[in-house]
Amino acid sequence: MALAVKRDAGMNVPAFRLWVEGRPEHERWELLDGEPVLMAPPRERHQRIVMNLAGRLDALAEPRGCRAMPGLAILSDAMDDFAPIPDVVVRCGPPLPDGYATDPLLVAEVLSPSTVSLDRGRKFDFYRTVPSLKVLLIVYSDETRVELWRREAEDWSGTALSLDGTVALPELDGAVPVRDIYRGLTS
Repeated sequence: MALAVKRDAGMNVPAFRLWVEGRPEHERWELLDGEPVLMAPPRERHQRIVMNLAGRLDALAEPRGCRAMPGLAILSDAMDDFAPIPDVVVRCGPPLPDGYATDPLLVAEVLSPSTVSLDRGRKFDFYRTVPSLKVLLIVYSDETRVELWRREAEDWSGTALSLDGTVALPELDGAVPVRDIYRGLTS
């Protein structure tokens, strides 16, 4: 005899937004597959990579009226049970009234060993549903490697870059040397 188990319907974005408002300010929560997930404090190496990348991206974005920021949740009409918070988001247009962006141009995820499968799996699939997103960067924290994914029409193509590579960003009229992303870190 087979036993069917009913999966609880997860939280959608509006319910999550209400729920997270009641959480303490110091907590950072993402919504992944309808489940609120508390984000652990990142390691110093991770944060150094984020700061290096955000600074370089912001310098390219600002002349275009855009900005690079950490900590924004991304929303997509295609998936109402996701509100992930990537490490860096580049977006243009007026400032947001809240921390939820529907119009990112570029998203960067800095991988931690414990989050690799999630970041390269379900989150990667989610980001590809965001119509405005043109570039997705997957940055490894445990090795000097950056994956550059770019939307081309309705498909995505990827390139892996090593320490001597350069992240070409014609969307921002510039580029970021991979070496600069890992500046200040040994090996």
